Amino acid sequence: MSQKIVADLHNHSTASDGELSPSEVVKQAAEKGLEAVALTDHDTITGLDEALQAGLELGIKVIPGVELTLRFRRPSFVGSLHLLLYFQPKQLKNREFLQTIQTLFAAGRGSALVRDRVESINQFFGPDSPSPLLKRPLMVAEIEACGNNITRRHFAKVLGENHHLKRHQVDDIVANRSPAYLPSGIDPNQVLPLRKNFSMLAFLAHPAAGSFPPPSHYREVLPPWPIVAELLPEFMTLTPIAIDGLEIEYPGHRDEEKKILRELATSHKLLVSGGSDGHDLKERPYGVTGINREDFSRFMARYEELNVDLDTRP
Repeated sequence: MSQKIVADLHNHSTASDGELSPSEVVKQAAEKGLEAVALTDHDTITGLDEALQAGLELGIKVIPGVELTLRFRRPSFVGSLHLLLYFQPKQLKNREFLQTIQTLFAAGRGSALVRDRVESINQFFGPDSPSPLLKRPLMVAEIEACGNNITRRHFAKVLGENHHLKRHQVDDIVANRSPAYLPSGIDPNQVLPLRKNFSMLAFLAHPAAGSFPPPSHYREVLPPWPIVAELLPEFMTLTPIAIDGLEIEYPGHRDEEKKILRELATSHKLLVSGGSDGHDLKERPYGVTGINREDFSRFMARYEELNVDLDTRP
């Protein structure tokens, strides 16, 4: 992107699988001179109150968000795509909103999914399996010891550190192509109550990151861009996952794909978003990518129009 970055709208904290606390994520953005930062943890909003307070103290605008995992089973693709949702801070005081979104999170992740994934990995890659990459069975306790909001990164960490597998072996186990793979997330139709009843902006996250050439920490375990392009009409019609924009500025997007995505955004009158997908200080650092003033101004114009009907009953 040729113009100065003023906002980084995709970041993760210790509330999901990031290295920094929510307030430290905000501090990083402030130190880099950004005007705004969004905290978009995976399937949780538990870090947003801390981030918002840090924004007030540091004089930087914090946009509450979440990266929602959607599960797909299509002839050409079995796996997950991600939806970035942005909403007004007042929504965090809306009891009905909190109940609805927490119900969604519980449906897409949790202990049941962890147990099912561990069982599947042992079935296909355990010591008694046809492809015995593991010298001992993977245990549920190993995974759950990583935290309360388990993601694929936690599985990869345990397989590498506890079971001493090489990176390509870990990829063979946790990638979408793996016979053991069970998608996380919710069925797209389950988003309907949230999108119907609450005002927010929705963006398709890193649509082309699955095509970024390896080796790279930004190559998402997602389908390549041609597969996402096939699914894109589902995100552009009046469905529960109808999007307001596309995340285009992303470290794992190449110039040719960003050009295609910009053309799609223009032709479909979609907003443009961008962010670092910051997870840590070394491999996927914070504040390296975002959007310029023009794109951010368009984003904020729509964002400030969001309606919030508060239900703060105990």
